[in-house]
Amino acid sequence: MLYSEKVMDHFRNPRNVGKIEDADGVGEVGNVVCGDIMRIYLKVENNIITDIKFNTFGCGSAIASSSMATELIKGKPISEALQLTNRAVVEALDGLPVHKIHCSVLAEEAVQAAVKDYYDRHGISYDPLAFAIGCSACEHTCEEELA
Repeated sequence: MLYSEKVMDHFRNPRNVGKIEDADGVGEVGNVVCGDIMRIYLKVENNIITDIKFNTFGCGSAIASSSMATELIKGKPISEALQLTNRAVVEALDGLPVHKIHCSVLAEEAVQAAVKDYYDRHGISYDPLAFAIGCSACEHTCEEELA
């Protein structure tokens, strides 16, 4: 089977879909090569992600990755959201085909972009190197990263 049951479940029944009108942080990333675009909205209270929503335009793997990423960090401290990796998303989905790994990278980047936006909106200082947004500029492929 090409996709795990978890991937199919999160694609068919995505969690946390929608928009938060008064979001504390919003992150949008996209990959022009594959056409996937993800937007993640965060609501934060006392450094805890109390609500999270996403809108994704893309393939089933992109939708499943977005859904799983939101599930992995909802209710967690904002610092834990920054530690979310594409590898954790892939593992939680019981794997993705190699040619779809970039979808999990986009999910990681969208979360990081939303946290960065939250920090910027609230004047919270941070180390810019903590944000790996823009994997397409890397000198390696994401498939190599997971090998």
